[in-house]
Amino acid sequence: MTKKDRPEMFRYIKQNFMIVLGLVLIWRGIWHLLDAVDIYLLGGNPFITTVLGIFVGFALLYIPDHDLKEIEQL
Repeated sequence: MTKKDRPEMFRYIKQNFMIVLGLVLIWRGIWHLLDAVDIYLLGGNPFITTVLGIFVGFALLYIPDHDLKEIEQL
């Protein structure tokens, strides 16, 4: 690796790190929001939100292309 390539590699790593950090923070915010819904609207019963979350998750995977190929690899 030459000295010329180092700034580009640093910029590449920095940009990708910022993208990953942004996605993790969004995921964390959604997670806490769903916990708040569970506590305040459903009385803190995780069973209801768990079952509801599974159904909503399947629906979100099924609706765009009318199949569940995304979970075949699990």
